[in-house]
Amino acid sequence: MNSGSTDASLMLHVRPRQLLLLARLDAHRHLGRAAEAMNNSQPAATKLLQQLEDSLGEKLFERLARGMEPTPYGEILIRYARRVLSDFGTAREEMLALRSGLSGALRVGSVPGAVPELLAPALVEYHRRHPQVAVSVVVETSDVIQAQLEQGDVDLVLGRLTDRHDEAKYASVPLLGESQVVVRIAHPVFERPTVTLAEMANWSWVLQPPGSPQRGRFEAAMREAGIQARLDIIETASPIAITALLESSDMAAVMPASQASHYARLGVLRTVPVELPVRVPPICLITREDRALSPAAPQLRRQLVGGGGSRWVGDLHAVLR
Repeated sequence: MNSGSTDASLMLHVRPRQLLLLARLDAHRHLGRAAEAMNNSQPAATKLLQQLEDSLGEKLFERLARGMEPTPYGEILIRYARRVLSDFGTAREEMLALRSGLSGALRVGSVPGAVPELLAPALVEYHRRHPQVAVSVVVETSDVIQAQLEQGDVDLVLGRLTDRHDEAKYASVPLLGESQVVVRIAHPVFERPTVTLAEMANWSWVLQPPGSPQRGRFEAAMREAGIQARLDIIETASPIAITALLESSDMAAVMPASQASHYARLGVLRTVPVELPVRVPPICLITREDRALSPAAPQLRRQLVGGGGSRWVGDLHAVLR
């Protein structure tokens, strides 16, 4: 390959039909069958491949007695060709969806803290634009909804990557951070001028179950602060249960700042003025790198982060002919 050529100049010599031929050759490993799959003649396919190899200055396929095998250079370009064709299919699918109006189903997993400021406003606007899409929402802890994403039960997740999962499998965009301690509006703590973390260790708490990122980091932060006392805890991941328990007692809970602000606006809960040594990673929009989004999902992803798209593979033959 000519090292003096720029990427832009080389791209001018790469044609869409050549990329489609590479994909067909990878599938059939035979030039004649690849040409037939493109409704093309074998001499024309041979010419397309030869022109591409000449442009790049590398041999892409080995001609064998009964077929063809890609060289290491060919393997690299095949992967590139598949990405290009996949991305083109994504754009075509989304254009068709916009033209006809989205339909189908959208399944979202979310931690409670992402609902008030992120998910709820986005879904209201999404439903206004795409009323034919059936939307379902699962609100759970990060470990639960990420397992659902792994199994394909949800299309995308608003949560945090947990240690149990391989980060390389996921695309993650940070959206919300910070955590706060919340209690009921008339909690006696507000009658005192100050409150310390050591005093709070003697309170009763409503915390998410073990395995959730928030729970693990909260307990680790207490230990790092030198607080060894065993905490009095009720465990639940249900926002309704947490809110009801706080309203009915002097218990405390840890919530993302966005969720705490939501309940404060409703006059239900109040934030305790204490610096909490909990460094919880931000809430992220998480999707699978190795699985295409459903056609209804990219629109919501764009509303949340301002870009992106699925990797749907369409039928490109009529477009590239």
